[in-house]
Amino acid sequence: MMTTSVNKATKTWLTVAAVAGGMHAAITFHWALGGQHLLWTMGTAFIAKFATVMWILWPLGLVKAGVAFGPLWLASRGWPWAHLTRALCWIAGAILTGWGGANTLATNAVLFGLYRPAGGYDRNVMIGHAWMWDPLFVVWGVGIIGGLL
Repeated sequence: MMTTSVNKATKTWLTVAAVAGGMHAAITFHWALGGQHLLWTMGTAFIAKFATVMWILWPLGLVKAGVAFGPLWLASRGWPWAHLTRALCWIAGAILTGWGGANTLATNAVLFGLYRPAGGYDRNVMIGHAWMWDPLFVVWGVGIIGGLL
């Protein structure tokens, strides 16, 4: 398969996105295989709710891996079907940045006492989302957007 030269800035941004997204995909596959590392960041309610359907993590991990590594792969091949593939990458970058940014702000607002959920909250889950998973979504999305610019 033919590859093309990618400028250094594009490659750097898309590599950042691949690393951040790859981390998301890797932990998803780890959990799909029955691993327990960092599962505490998802909370006992999540674990109980999804215990019988953990198979869903396999396709979710594949989607995450595709969105993580796809933009770098596409750029290295000169953006085949550029209108479609770049548009899809823009959408992914916007969703990841928006979702991650909004959730990072919301969970930190809860942790810092700026907002108090009526039903209480699981502190471990808030910490996981405020300081790990959601900022990682932001890095992933910004990496994709930076690579597209």
